[in-house]
Amino acid sequence: MTSASPSNADLLRTPLHALHQELGARMVEFAGYAMPVQYAQGLLTEHRQTREHASLFDVSHMGQISISGPHAAAALESILPVDIVDLAPHKQRYALLLNASGGILDDLMVINRGVDYLLIVNASRKVQDLAWIEQHIGSICTVQALPDMALLALQGPQASAAFHTLLPASNTLLFMHGMPFDFEDAPAYATRSGYSGEDGFEIAIPCGQAASLARKLLALQEVQPAGLGARNSLRLEAGLCLFGSDMSASTTPTQAALQWSIPKVRRLGGAREGGFIGAEVVLAQIAGQVPVPPTLRVGLQGLERVPVRDGTPLHLPDGPQVGTVTSGLLSPSLNAPIAMGYVATPHSAISTQLHAMVRGKPVRMEVVPMPFIGTRYRKS
Repeated sequence: MTSASPSNADLLRTPLHALHQELGARMVEFAGYAMPVQYAQGLLTEHRQTREHASLFDVSHMGQISISGPHAAAALESILPVDIVDLAPHKQRYALLLNASGGILDDLMVINRGVDYLLIVNASRKVQDLAWIEQHIGSICTVQALPDMALLALQGPQASAAFHTLLPASNTLLFMHGMPFDFEDAPAYATRSGYSGEDGFEIAIPCGQAASLARKLLALQEVQPAGLGARNSLRLEAGLCLFGSDMSASTTPTQAALQWSIPKVRRLGGAREGGFIGAEVVLAQIAGQVPVPPTLRVGLQGLERVPVRDGTPLHLPDGPQVGTVTSGLLSPSLNAPIAMGYVATPHSAISTQLHAMVRGKPVRMEVVPMPFIGTRYRKS
């Protein structure tokens, strides 16, 4: 993220731009948009607010794509290594968009809304994703970008109580389930999901009604605004990847420790094994039919209170470099440095001791399981 004026004509604005200014947000450039990085209360307060109460995030920069038609499910299975055919109405799945080499082009959410499949894609990839999807399945089903839709994320242990005041039926939703609803006579859609490790909701709503919904939620005592800074620290504590940092077109699901997202039905021996772009490479890696990838994504926790940032080299103690940090910060919840990075596979085991070289000085770190703190999704 780089600093930029919110009035810069070259930057796109979300429907909540005026509200961000009213709330005194510090705006930055992110994926071509003017986005709030934090508000007057500051990143640490916003982070703790989300962990203890509820925060509202503007994520309208994300892309929304509708896929519809009688063959939409089968078409999506040709580009996504997940179970779409058996995805029940109003259920959601995490999925990876892969290239022919098994590299990750993007990670996304796919929701069966009954009338179509809604894909939520990363802001930095939405133009490329749309072109890729149209190229591969545009002749089979209807592919439509939804630029007139905004996206809000209400996250935290009190998110359910807050959203219940506007949509009582939302209490019936479980994690990765969704439902349509109307707000000010406009059609909207909410899923019980998010990017913080907390319970919460993501709400797709027409741009014209987004600011009104945000104001109603922020008027509730338990809800405060939060920006990109807290969103980043929350997702890292939850062990969630950031596209472009922790995964890219040169990393496969196995390298990124995301093979869990590919269900048995699409793996070798499954009822609908393979059939997706990149399947030959990815399924062979998962089945152990080829040598393990040279590097793997791991979680790291600092043994000294020195922040370790993205791009920091990782060395064996008094030895050569064996990896690089891809995301790192001082965890507000743990009050200790945490990071994710890629390390040479022989040195990726839990409890492995490594040195992060911070300004030429070694900082002791240890490979640990992820997530760094427990998630609190409502699954039952």
